[in-house]
Amino acid sequence: MTTALPPPLPSHPVLRLRLAPRSGMPRPIDGAWWPRSYDLLAELPSLLSGLPRTWGHVTSVTVNGATWPAAPGRMLVSNQVVRLHRALAASAPHTVVLLAPGRGRWDLLVVPPDTTEEAAAPLMAAAASDLE
Repeated sequence: MTTALPPPLPSHPVLRLRLAPRSGMPRPIDGAWWPRSYDLLAELPSLLSGLPRTWGHVTSVTVNGATWPAAPGRMLVSNQVVRLHRALAASAPHTVVLLAPGRGRWDLLVVPPDTTEEAAAPLMAAAASDLE
């Protein structure tokens, strides 16, 4: 008797990211990111490596300091320095702001890591919708 082995887990979990279609008009939210934890040092490299190449090199990331634990002021991602900032503004507790010099700014909705898939899917779809 043989038993079927479960498929191996991917060495890198799939990035849970939905981006809005590109348009000439600025948007309040450019998409949604659903990290697996609030460990910025663990989560940020996969987010940045999964962004479109047209966004260029993101050099600055701002997260809400009340939501994300403290992190160093910068980190190395794909041999490039990324500055990390913690804002304490209550106006955007569930967003992350990405800046790429000469390319632009993108604001992503952060779906809390402990959100169920059933609750996360509509949030991510709405953030990536081309309807505003």
